[in-house]
Amino acid sequence: MSNVSYDGVLNRIQSAIESARAVFARFTPGEIVAEYKAGLDPVTEADKALDAALRNELLREGEGWLSEESVDDLTRLDKKHVWVVDPLDGTHEFVAGIPEFCVSIAFVENGHAVAGGICNPATNEVFLGSLESGVTYNGQPAQASHIQGLKGAVILASRSESKRGEWTQFEHTEFIVRPMGSVAYKLALVSAGLADATFTLTPKHEWDVAAGAALVESAGGFVSTLQNAPLRCNNRSPKISGLIAGSSSLRNDLTALIRQSQNPSSSATLR
Repeated sequence: MSNVSYDGVLNRIQSAIESARAVFARFTPGEIVAEYKAGLDPVTEADKALDAALRNELLREGEGWLSEESVDDLTRLDKKHVWVVDPLDGTHEFVAGIPEFCVSIAFVENGHAVAGGICNPATNEVFLGSLESGVTYNGQPAQASHIQGLKGAVILASRSESKRGEWTQFEHTEFIVRPMGSVAYKLALVSAGLADATFTLTPKHEWDVAAGAALVESAGGFVSTLQNAPLRCNNRSPKISGLIAGSSSLRNDLTALIRQSQNPSSSATLR
């Protein structure tokens, strides 16, 4: 990263995570009132407080900002370096008291998520890393899984997608499907080798996935869009069609699986 130190960026992310922990400590998951935005997405006082704390810790002159809880300032499009954050990914779980929510922070350079940090305060897990430094999980070096095939692989699914029946087609496959909240947290677990892959076939926003994508790639895994293209961030419209991430050794199998799921007539069954 020209003119920007990876160490300095990671230090800022770590400091922001500590500030986020302090904000989270003011609230009790499962005992907080939520308002609802258009589309019935919940937002809480914690989301707003976290957004303010992250902006204060992270943003420097000349950098752009994209957050779920901030009004979008399109001057970010002219910036080389942009912070893409979700102050509270998994708000549904936070409101319900399910320990699958996190703060998600990505540093983007020229459209590529190059560093990230994710913290789940309920489980006391911190995932931190960059393309230069690799990834740490609670301070210890971590890597993405090296599993050699889908048989027995643990694939994390969206709990809400599963409830809607979008994962029914994968029920009798050779891998293990584990429903879970927060796409950012799922990506973080994949980056640390605590699961083998995750994917979503429904649209997401950059702030949902940027930090997790940076961590997975920094840990030696792969990330791609449903079109088998690299993830690009800091777009005018921050919505993407979906995402696939996992062990690099699973890339071909997962890409074929997704292609088949989207075109079921091309093959009789998913195995």
